[in-house]
Amino acid sequence: MYTIRSRWEQLAPWERYLARVHAFATSRRDAVFSHESAAALLGLPIFGHPRAIHIFDGRRSRSARYGDVTVHTSADERRTCETAGIRINAVEDVVVDLARALPPALAVAVADAAARMFGLSASDLLHHGSLQRNAFGLRRMTWALSRCTPLSESVGESISRVVIEWCGFPRPTLQMEHRLDGHTYRSDFCWPEQKVIGESDGWVKYRGDEAAETLRAEKRREDALRRAGWHIARWDYAGALGVEGLRSALLAAGLIPMRREEAAALASVGRNARSV
Repeated sequence: MYTIRSRWEQLAPWERYLARVHAFATSRRDAVFSHESAAALLGLPIFGHPRAIHIFDGRRSRSARYGDVTVHTSADERRTCETAGIRINAVEDVVVDLARALPPALAVAVADAAARMFGLSASDLLHHGSLQRNAFGLRRMTWALSRCTPLSESVGESISRVVIEWCGFPRPTLQMEHRLDGHTYRSDFCWPEQKVIGESDGWVKYRGDEAAETLRAEKRREDALRRAGWHIARWDYAGALGVEGLRSALLAAGLIPMRREEAAALASVGRNARSV
């Protein structure tokens, strides 16, 4: 399959991957997609540009790889559904498979997105995973799925929540409402006892014709919170992946760690060997 180079070069890494998945689906209409390939088709998060196209074939006795295509199999029966006429594994299988394979912080982000988009709960996903006979990545899967919540509203918030835990900070309240000056504001992360609010910035909301008004509204909101005695820490996606941007922002806001940090876990946050 071929495409126009100039258009290809304009695509973000995850868009290039989705184009590859669609190209494979066009040439192999019998394919059932799994893992990152199914996640891309469902609109679940993928990270960077995954190396392989992932398909599922329950008739095989073992998994195999052909070029950049990985063929998975399982002794467990799996449901198949369709999105845009393309066959994929059921959402629960996609999330459980990725929870076994991805770095833990990224797996939590996928599970959170599935909870927001498809109404799945941590108990739903853990139960589904427990029914599988596959022992690969079982501990990692259980750890990630047990932290699943629909309250993290972006990939950045999900990864930030894991980094906050591994840095040893106390557990935050998510999406807490603050009623000030006749307005109701919500915070991404809140520690009421220490009067600290954490905000994971996504820059998409500051683009386009309404960016200036969005910035003004954000400034008014932050000023109101500061007048009420809140200390506010802000970081972006890169600050969460790199850890230090998030950690230093929270320390500067006065948040006190309660446990020793998990250095080995923090070193894994931005590493994903499954993507270029």
